[in-house]
Amino acid sequence: MTEVAFSSSFKRAFKRRVQGSAVLEARFWERFEIFQNNHFDQRRRTHKLSGRPKDLWSFSIEYDLRVVLSFLGGDRALFVDFGTHEEVY
Repeated sequence: MTEVAFSSSFKRAFKRRVQGSAVLEARFWERFEIFQNNHFDQRRRTHKLSGRPKDLWSFSIEYDLRVVLSFLGGDRALFVDFGTHEEVY
């Protein structure tokens, strides 16, 4: 199982995005559990970012909601940002 840490920028973006939406928060934690068990599960569409954020990866929570992360080595990851495609890229 992957150990995940949350950056302060991720926490702020997460709080801003899911505040008042129990459905969205539940969906995030469901997808989070899938990621922890298999970060390359096809349902998450995990992919490496190119260009400026070259050491970062992304996976989908829903159609236009993404988590941007960095793999720290071993079975550890740092969630860096959370938001729509336009917000995080």
